[in-house]
Amino acid sequence: MGYLVTKDRNSFSHPRHVADAEMQFPDSVAHLVQHDYPLASSLWLGIGGPARYFAEPTNRNELVTLAQAAIHAGVAVRILGGGSGVLSREAGVDALVISLSAGPLSQLSIDDTRLTAGGGAKLSHAVTHTVSAGLGGLEHLLGIPGTVGGAISGNANADGRDIGSVTAELEVVQADGNVVTMRGEEAQFSHRRSGLAGTIILQATFQLDRRDATALTKRMQKLWIVRGASRPSDLSRIAMPFVDPDGATAERLIADIGLAGVREGGASLSSEHPHFLVTDATASSADCLRLIERVREQVLLQTGIDLQTSLQIW
Repeated sequence: MGYLVTKDRNSFSHPRHVADAEMQFPDSVAHLVQHDYPLASSLWLGIGGPARYFAEPTNRNELVTLAQAAIHAGVAVRILGGGSGVLSREAGVDALVISLSAGPLSQLSIDDTRLTAGGGAKLSHAVTHTVSAGLGGLEHLLGIPGTVGGAISGNANADGRDIGSVTAELEVVQADGNVVTMRGEEAQFSHRRSGLAGTIILQATFQLDRRDATALTKRMQKLWIVRGASRPSDLSRIAMPFVDPDGATAERLIADIGLAGVREGGASLSSEHPHFLVTDATASSADCLRLIERVREQVLLQTGIDLQTSLQIW
């Protein structure tokens, strides 16, 4: 999963152009920056050209310094979490891509009934960490790929409950580079949406509740079995390209209009689980985008529902 500093999370437009001259990063972080870094191997779909700039900060201060330097220089910033929700064009990403894979950006800590998680923490780790501590409120999100930051930005939802409902506090880098702390309600959470476009999520604090750890663990195990059965098990280059609309599922809409297994070039929808986009070794970003638009057009034409994409298009 990834997210970006932009205002339109569903746009298919190219990243805005930046000056041809190479950016000069501050001396304290310049050694972290790689140029023309290949992204494909870091993304679940296995597609993508090079990032103009790429960095893996090792701590919060480096992350903030990198982001602020790019923002002040007019260079777009993309945040790379697990890579599950990103489709990158082969032409490359004219931006600074910041990976949140370093341990200090993924830490989890519990204080009474509150979990504080770094934006780079895997959502699955946050779930299992709280369940083992006998804290409920995140267990229904088990099986959703990506990071805490990405889940919050897209207000991840399962079983009718979203992550925003338990988000108490956030520390973010705003689009202007300022670091601020905000209350959960200020994030303007709605169905699979938030008002956090244009921000980088440094960490989040969740207000949870005490529950029986054994009962929570059993529930989590059942969810894992059920959700594992709804995912292609023999495929690795996959992504979930659509947001479930309120009151329906993308899987059911696609299946009902006969688009399960539909293909464009090297990209297709799974025949058995059509809410998954699958790519083979020949797939291009253009194949994926054509397929996504074809499905959206047909769903809108036949059901009247404007199916939105959950992928970040870089």
